[in-house]
Amino acid sequence: MSDELDEETLAFAHRTFELARSGATEELAGLVDAGLPPNLTNDSGDTLLTLAAYHARPATVRMLLERGADASRVNDRGQTALGAAVFRSSTETVEALLEHGADPALGSPSAHEVATFFELPEMAALLRSYSPR
Repeated sequence: MSDELDEETLAFAHRTFELARSGATEELAGLVDAGLPPNLTNDSGDTLLTLAAYHARPATVRMLLERGADASRVNDRGQTALGAAVFRSSTETVEALLEHGADPALGSPSAHEVATFFELPEMAALLRSYSPR
């Protein structure tokens, strides 16, 4: 038995990840509702959530979180969806992730570290407002 995926399956997977990147929320929601795992990952360990967060697609991020996407997943490079959203300075996306339990200290670099390194004081303040006291 081979672990290789056939061309049709690969094409579907690529299309699915592109839906997350482009913010095609309704179409992606239909696929998740039909059984597509909300934590599906690509060959770099990026989840649909991470891709939607990186491309600042807050509606897609919220939809995935509401359907069980794990806000704490870390990709193969140690990055999180929250770190990606902070990097993009997407306030609405950051808020959605924090509301669903994303940890600003998780990852390498963490979301806190991303905000500091890229000198994003608004993002740093937003993260602090949700940090455990």
